[in-house]
Amino acid sequence: MTVTAPVGGPQEALLRRVIAYFAANGVGDTSLRTLAAEIGTSHRMLIYHFGSRDGLLTAMVEAVWRDQQELLDSLLREAVDDPYDGAWRFWVRLADDRAFAPLFFEMSAAAMQGHAWASALRTWITFWTDRLGWFFEEVGHPPAQARIQARMAMAMTRGVLFELALTGDRATADATMAAFLRSTRPISRAR
Repeated sequence: MTVTAPVGGPQEALLRRVIAYFAANGVGDTSLRTLAAEIGTSHRMLIYHFGSRDGLLTAMVEAVWRDQQELLDSLLREAVDDPYDGAWRFWVRLADDRAFAPLFFEMSAAAMQGHAWASALRTWITFWTDRLGWFFEEVGHPPAQARIQARMAMAMTRGVLFELALTGDRATADATMAAFLRSTRPISRAR
């Protein structure tokens, strides 16, 4: 079951509280009753809006994906002179959000374990790889190389984000991402 929360409505406001709670505390096996008590609502309200725990978690995955997609698109649109500036600012926003990495990796583990509510992450990864492939083509890489660069960027970003979440070493994470972004500039556009 796919549940998409309308932007700005009561369901969306409730979903934002759910995401904030899970980002801070993890999803684990938290029941709807426990979650409801923690975020100041009733489990019946959660069921009304999302149908079930899986429906709620599915909506959470979709909302996090939508937020990240909109953020990257807006940053790349703003960085007309240098798309790499948009990519860098996207990294900074990811790294600044200390709650994103633990939630993302927990959702990823659930997808790897076959939980239906997290299965959208497979689509998310495909979408991001395609989107980054387009990015690398736009900055001057041939299509085949752009696809490889996209996969490398996905792997690098996940790895550095994972390490940052474990170590808290922001300076090293930033230096690694800056070096990676420099290494992916086409020779004719290298700065």
